[in-house]
Amino acid sequence: MLILLFLLLAPIAASAARYLWLGDGRGNWQTADRSSAGLLPPASTHPEAMIRVFAARAVRWRSIFAVHTWIVVKEKDAPTYTRYDYTAWGDPIRSNGFAPDGRWFGALPEAIVAVDGERAEVLIPRIRKVIENYRFRAYGDYSPWPGPNSNTFVQAAVDSIPELHVVLPPTAIGKDFPYDGRWIGITPSGTGAFATLAGYVGLTVGWVEGLELNFFGAVLGLDVRRPAVKLPGLGRFGFAAGL
Repeated sequence: MLILLFLLLAPIAASAARYLWLGDGRGNWQTADRSSAGLLPPASTHPEAMIRVFAARAVRWRSIFAVHTWIVVKEKDAPTYTRYDYTAWGDPIRSNGFAPDGRWFGALPEAIVAVDGERAEVLIPRIRKVIENYRFRAYGDYSPWPGPNSNTFVQAAVDSIPELHVVLPPTAIGKDFPYDGRWIGITPSGTGAFATLAGYVGLTVGWVEGLELNFFGAVLGLDVRRPAVKLPGLGRFGFAAGL
């Protein structure tokens, strides 16, 4: 038990020390840079359909623990991208509130899912269906912990495309919140099982998902398929989860 607590708390302490020592370099969050990070080509020059899921460190002290994730889609020959975020203000589901690949209040995003061409054409309607029917869409539904939050929303969307074997990073706090009401069941990939207590604590074991222990939002895990360790606060170390 002591070893487990150390493995959970030591990475968070390291992330907190980094934050306190170096800060997040963003200055005032209200005036922080939210411009394009240049990760996407202009939609008008990229006729193919496209799906992207981006992640960037959360704002201020929350960056010690978590990332914010969002979804970007573009149908074939569409002149613009559509970005979907789930936020704490107003109606939670926000469409095109920010640049598709914009910095998250100064934090540089990274793509954790990338699909193009005919495959994206097939998958986009499934993602849109989840977004259109997402149950936590009313004012006040957002809850930063244990969820539903931005990462819960994105997890629900990527769960609709299990063939991509998407695994959100361990710092995507809220991804384990049971948005569909199930506290036990088969993982979205169909390669394992999960059990959760309302998102506060839980265990996931699967070939795609790996071994993940969720302890009050802190995710500690091991990926055998693409060898890596998953540490709370710090993220994934090893081979990339794959795009």
